[in-house]
Amino acid sequence: MISTETFLRQLFDKAVEVADPMRSLARFLPERPQGRVIVVGAGKASARMAEAVEAAWGPCEGLVITRYGYGRPCRGIEIVEAAHPVPDESGLAATARMIELVKTAGEGDFVLALISGGASALLVAPAEGVSLAEKQAINSALLASGAPIDRMNTVRKHLSRVKGGQLAAAAYPARMLSLLISDVPGDDPAFIGSGPTVGDASTPADALATLQRWKIEVPAIVKAALAAPSRVLAPSDPRLSRVENVIYAAPKQSLAAAAELAEKAGFDVRLLGDALEGEARDVATAQAQMALDIRASLRPGDRPVLLLSGGELTVTRRGNGVGGPNAEFCLALAIALNGAEGIHAIACDTDGVDGAAEVAGAVIGPGTLAAAQAADIDPQAALAANDAHSFFAAIGAQVVTGPTLTNVNDFRAIAIGV
Repeated sequence: MISTETFLRQLFDKAVEVADPMRSLARFLPERPQGRVIVVGAGKASARMAEAVEAAWGPCEGLVITRYGYGRPCRGIEIVEAAHPVPDESGLAATARMIELVKTAGEGDFVLALISGGASALLVAPAEGVSLAEKQAINSALLASGAPIDRMNTVRKHLSRVKGGQLAAAAYPARMLSLLISDVPGDDPAFIGSGPTVGDASTPADALATLQRWKIEVPAIVKAALAAPSRVLAPSDPRLSRVENVIYAAPKQSLAAAAELAEKAGFDVRLLGDALEGEARDVATAQAQMALDIRASLRPGDRPVLLLSGGELTVTRRGNGVGGPNAEFCLALAIALNGAEGIHAIACDTDGVDGAAEVAGAVIGPGTLAAAQAADIDPQAALAANDAHSFFAAIGAQVVTGPTLTNVNDFRAIAIGV
């Protein structure tokens, strides 16, 4: 009989497995077009996506940018590794080469774009006058601000020469198919990787309003860039007329696969949604109360209950600890549950990276706070310092996967009555 924590990890592994491009991408590919084919892409899953393309089509010309450590062997497509979540020189140089590559495509050529979460940082081509250092500072400030992903990506688009449909514009008039793995609540393709192949109706004024709303100070050159006419393509722009955008993998499929596995194991599965947003500690407090209420309502013979949810929670940085939204969710959940018997949980990012740490997330159970006390770790102090990863490392409750080669965002499961 396996432990509840082990079973929860199996559910997470199933969610990741379903989103593996090697399992899911090929059926969305057309037959390889005649003539010149160029493959480009960016994101944490993009190298694995390129590997899947070449498994189906054979060697291809192209360039894909992925996170350090997420590269895959390809026979024709060049894989470049760069920094995430804050961009670096490697991403800057590779993006410039990618733009020049797609500009060589003609009307009879075919461009395949492979976009997944992480492309916002990996595709970096700052707007005129804006330096890489300034983009890095803005990225870091956005990540610490607690702003939701769609607002962050609005800023990124309007300070870029590649996002917001601009990669597709560079490839026009070639025909383009963009295959996307969604890591954004609501699965809006315009916000997956900041939409390099998708038009957007937002304006530079919207981007400036986001910076003001989340109190992010920027230099005058950035304000000037946001005062210039928008480079982001409107959805009706004719340069997007030859682009097809297809989301082929999303959180919904991964949660459904985990739910099926849990139901076979005897759980009453209740899906709370695949697009949850909000401050991680606040969502945790609400779900803790829900779990306690369910536990109180269970009668002898009732099936155990599993609460499943996805989406993308945020953390407003208040301290200088090492954490991420999934670990912070688990820490706040453990505090709110206060050792309640029969309740266990897992929260992980399906890309294997929670925040900027090489940790997917954490697991908790009735003994979490007792383990912390034995290790002389104060959970409230860890939460106040946004130091959830250090907290779970100290008690041996981290989930470490290494590169998962996919990204359909957060996975959370709470088992009740076990």
